[in-house]
Amino acid sequence: MRITSIKAVPISYRVPQGQNVRLGIGRAVKRDAVLVKVTTDEGLIGWGEAHHGRCPGAIAKLIDTTISELAVGMDAMNVVGVWQRVYQMQLASHGMGYAATMALSGLDLALWDIRAKAAGWPLYRLLGGASKPIKAYAGGISLGWQAPDSLAQEALSYVAQGYRAIKLRVGDNPRDDVARATAVRKAVGDTIEILVDANTGYTVDDVRRVMPAYDELQIGWLEEPFPAQDYRSYQTAASLGSTPLAAGENHFTRFEFTRLIEDRAVSFVQPDLSKTGGVTEAMRIAGMVYAWKLSFNPHTSATGINMAATINVLAAIDAPGYFEGDVAKHNPFRDEVGGVPYQLDTDGCVKPSEVPGLGVEINEAFIDAHPLIEGPCYV
Repeated sequence: MRITSIKAVPISYRVPQGQNVRLGIGRAVKRDAVLVKVTTDEGLIGWGEAHHGRCPGAIAKLIDTTISELAVGMDAMNVVGVWQRVYQMQLASHGMGYAATMALSGLDLALWDIRAKAAGWPLYRLLGGASKPIKAYAGGISLGWQAPDSLAQEALSYVAQGYRAIKLRVGDNPRDDVARATAVRKAVGDTIEILVDANTGYTVDDVRRVMPAYDELQIGWLEEPFPAQDYRSYQTAASLGSTPLAAGENHFTRFEFTRLIEDRAVSFVQPDLSKTGGVTEAMRIAGMVYAWKLSFNPHTSATGINMAATINVLAAIDAPGYFEGDVAKHNPFRDEVGGVPYQLDTDGCVKPSEVPGLGVEINEAFIDAHPLIEGPCYV
């Protein structure tokens, strides 16, 4: 079965006024995604998602040109071979680095979608897994920088939906971050897991100031206090309290995860399938994480494609951590690109779809109705 075409489809929507969550990377004004459509000579079509990297048009152009030139004509079943060719010809040799990894991620997801469809199996089964409940937390673009009382009420609404864990956006300033986390803990009680994500907004001194409060509040993890490449700060911060650190959504390929893991600063490892190299690389990283007795908790991205693929991968590994549920009030990329990709059960868990492939049926009419909107997604 040969790959006959690879086509990137950048899509966007405006965030409705009044739902513009503010967090460490800015105020959300629109959402972008880059879908990847792969067609084969036997008629099977696969869909993947490449992270937009805040430059969806550029990522799409890279897929339509260089990535397509490298992979069209190859055997669609030889997913590892396609991955290695793109890596060798584009990533390993002055080839646009992270942008190329995002582009490759979308292609890899689409090829696994084709492979599982050809087998007539859901992806988790093809990967050797079994359907099982995966615990989920309330995340996505939500629970941002707002008044403590308002944040506590929002958190309670997700607990009412069934979530047993929630993630707050911090990285504003230590005083306000601690006030927000304290208000949420008081509102939800001691049985709900609270996680916090600084979106790279902290300094080491900020962590030194917030850690005593986070320890007392029994925060489950402090995510991305620093930029991904600031390994020394992660090592320093790991000794400042008992709250464990989490990172990985902005680390790319197993090679960067090797250092992240071996530095022994991070306890929760969070690769994003649409960034770090797709299903192929995520499974390799999961094996490394398991060998080091750490926790594998993928970051999810804009659309139901990434979310469905992530649940399948979690169902296929030895010791899955959390699935990041997207609780944004308005996200048609989650709900309408391929149908709602998961359902939360009464225990706060999700399960993979039984539909062959990644488990989503793409609505191309919806995609056509949401062309790329130029401009920044966060301001």
